[in-house]
Amino acid sequence: MVTIYKHEIKEYRKSLLIWALCVGGMGAMCILLFSGMQESMENMAENFASMGAFSDAFGMSQLSIATLKGFYATEIGTIHALGGAMFAAVVSANMLSKEEDGHTSEFLFSLPIARGKAVMAKWLAIMSQIILFNVLCVCLYLLAILGLGEEMPVNEFVLYHFMQLLMQLELAGLCFALSAFQRKNKPGLALGLVLFLYAYDLMARILPDLSDYKFFSPFSYANAADLLGTGDIYVSAVVLGIIVLAGSVCAAHLVYRKKDLAV
Repeated sequence: MVTIYKHEIKEYRKSLLIWALCVGGMGAMCILLFSGMQESMENMAENFASMGAFSDAFGMSQLSIATLKGFYATEIGTIHALGGAMFAAVVSANMLSKEEDGHTSEFLFSLPIARGKAVMAKWLAIMSQIILFNVLCVCLYLLAILGLGEEMPVNEFVLYHFMQLLMQLELAGLCFALSAFQRKNKPGLALGLVLFLYAYDLMARILPDLSDYKFFSPFSYANAADLLGTGDIYVSAVVLGIIVLAGSVCAAHLVYRKKDLAV
């Protein structure tokens, strides 16, 4: 089990570093640009806040983009949410299916290790990579904020990134379960799922008929404007997210244990 875990961590370490530097670096650069853009954004803040549904969808009606907190929620929040969600999907989408797609399943399961333990080792590798991704990104954001000489509300900042971590794990769990059912690597399916759920969250914030059902998307409880603006937790969406996460991992475990593997 430990051998499989180490192998998966080693195999994805370059991908992890590239994704973290790209997402975290992009967010950090945007933060550093804030001081140069602040004066012009002060003139546009009221216009952005009064754009109706568009302002509600991107949180500009709750926070002023002329402040670092508001800028972080609308700009860096979008970059980190989409980048982190796509990273979680890419890492987990092929974790189980690659053994059959690459014709390595006959070697893996000839080892003296139960399938269930192999699945758990792979899931632990996914969790470790997602946690490391978030740690690296947050470190880059904090360095940029310190370099800017600005302050961020600590409690809301920590809460937001914790919810982002939970959201990424939920999406990873869903893609991990999809991987257990697949015989071929299909990362496009996982990325499509992420983009659909993100678009659904935006529509639920714009369309009144969907507002009561936005908790179906994990992006609903990890929204930067909501968490940095009010600090309130969307409890029903979080509970559903935890249930989906646990159910997805259990489903992947049960399906893969009984699956007739292609060799």
